[in-house]
Amino acid sequence: MAANPLKKEISFSGALSTVMGTVIGAGVFFKAAAVVSHTQSAGLTLFAWLFAGFLTICGGLTVAELATAIPKTGGPIRYIEVTYGKMPSFLLGWAQTIIYFPANIAALSIIFATQFIHLFQLNNQMLVPLAMITAVSVTGINLLGTKIAANVQSFTLFIKLLPILVIVVAGLIQPGQVEVGVADLSIGGNNSWASGFSAALLATLFAYDGWLNVGNIAGEMKRPENDLPKAIILGLGSVAIVYWIINFVYLKTLPAGQIAGNLNSSSEVANQLFGDIGGKIVTIGILVSVYGALNGYTMTGIRVPFALALKDEFPFSKYLKKLSHKTKIPYIAAIVQLVIACIMMTLGTFDLLTDMLIFVMWSFSMLLFAAVFILRKRAPEMPRPYKVPLYPWVPLIAMLGGGFILVMTLVTTPGLALTGIGVTVIGVPVYYYMQKKK
Repeated sequence: MAANPLKKEISFSGALSTVMGTVIGAGVFFKAAAVVSHTQSAGLTLFAWLFAGFLTICGGLTVAELATAIPKTGGPIRYIEVTYGKMPSFLLGWAQTIIYFPANIAALSIIFATQFIHLFQLNNQMLVPLAMITAVSVTGINLLGTKIAANVQSFTLFIKLLPILVIVVAGLIQPGQVEVGVADLSIGGNNSWASGFSAALLATLFAYDGWLNVGNIAGEMKRPENDLPKAIILGLGSVAIVYWIINFVYLKTLPAGQIAGNLNSSSEVANQLFGDIGGKIVTIGILVSVYGALNGYTMTGIRVPFALALKDEFPFSKYLKKLSHKTKIPYIAAIVQLVIACIMMTLGTFDLLTDMLIFVMWSFSMLLFAAVFILRKRAPEMPRPYKVPLYPWVPLIAMLGGGFILVMTLVTTPGLALTGIGVTVIGVPVYYYMQKKK
């Protein structure tokens, strides 16, 4: 079998929509409640969204150098392998395959089903069956071929931006109910500035999660050396602007105290702007947004075990590297991912698993940021169609942001962080077993 038998069908627009479509999901609608509850301040809330976008863009600019220098399917696991060796790359692939992608698919499917039930006033007992049907439908779309899945991603991105655009335009035109002090970075409530801002920043950074996954499809891009950096930079920059503006409209329309902890704040803002019909428009927007994000995680997630299986590095590699004859999609890997996600839906532990893996994923992100320095010194002759601008400052900013996330997670939720490490470490004996088997 060839090293990369997948079809090169993904263009710049497909990569761009994968970045934006995966990041802009439920977070744009649900994270405002968490961020405002930590800051109790409009100005500090907006600053947290902007600062998180800045850190994420620095991370994207940094990893883009690795993605174009090592444009292989599997993305980050291959960058880790080239820099640090096989076991660290296996552990990243293990964590992504067993928990990260299935947990995100489970969580997004549950959110989709919840909003669907709310919109059509269905029985809550339909929650898990509807969530499973949603995940099955997205997996089915991906099994039809990469081109179809990428087109769905582009289509849902376009549709999901419409309700956001309507809310933003109406919110900016209409006179606000609340005066927003953008320059006022003071914190409200009883939190200290450091603890409140750090908790808000962690929440916003979770809303930006997903940008790294576009590297998984580099092996299927027509021109990864040109299109991947542009997709990451333009995609994350656009997401940061969208997040800042829509949160400005939220805070301009409702008092911060009414948004804090209120998961229905998006609907209430729409009701203020458009009347009762606004709530339904936002719910439809959430459904499309979540479905697009779900498609992005599904499309990128199935490439991780496939990339490991190509080198017989994963259990049952013989089956995971099988491709459908017509569409050249790793269909066994897609089915395994779907089954794990459905199990998580029934257990109801998807939120815990997702939160647990954030610490682990950012640990690997730190390794990726450091890899740019290591490879420039170790392999200066490596072809680099794109180099991170303002080197070394941009990678250093990315590392500072990643270090902040790791330290704050250890300080605030040490049990969660250690559990995440433990689940990842389980992959060590699996790795050695596979090496012995080979």
